[in-house]
Amino acid sequence: MLIAVGRLKPGPEADLFAQHNARLRPPLQVREIPEARGSAAEVRRREGAALLAALPEAALAIALDLGGHMPDSEGLAALLERWEGSGRPLAFLIGGAEGLDPAVQARAEQRLSLGPMTWPHFLVRGLLAEQLYRAQAIRAGHPYHRAWRP
Repeated sequence: MLIAVGRLKPGPEADLFAQHNARLRPPLQVREIPEARGSAAEVRRREGAALLAALPEAALAIALDLGGHMPDSEGLAALLERWEGSGRPLAFLIGGAEGLDPAVQARAEQRLSLGPMTWPHFLVRGLLAEQLYRAQAIRAGHPYHRAWRP
């Protein structure tokens, strides 16, 4: 499951996500949270409360956060195997332009970063879906991932 702030409009970001999400088995279910208005702190608080309200109680929450763990693709494949082995549904959380509220970061059992650069939150959906597909390919021994390439 993917719970994300903002409605993804038709365009290149939506196409990228759709392309890779369609390859996932099973594909990510997406729940979009409306973007809030106000000061940065108020936006984070409101969006954070909405993210937490949408999060299934039993889910293993994985927050996409710049300060999170940055595994390589093989490392992510191993993490996914461990997370899936917990028997709990996975829920990836993507904040809005103001980032994640501390309450969301506190609830998340895992924090995952796609690298040290800041990515637009709508682009993160496609990047995450591609990396999840790549992790599935690694685990299945599929040649999509070429470990020998830099």
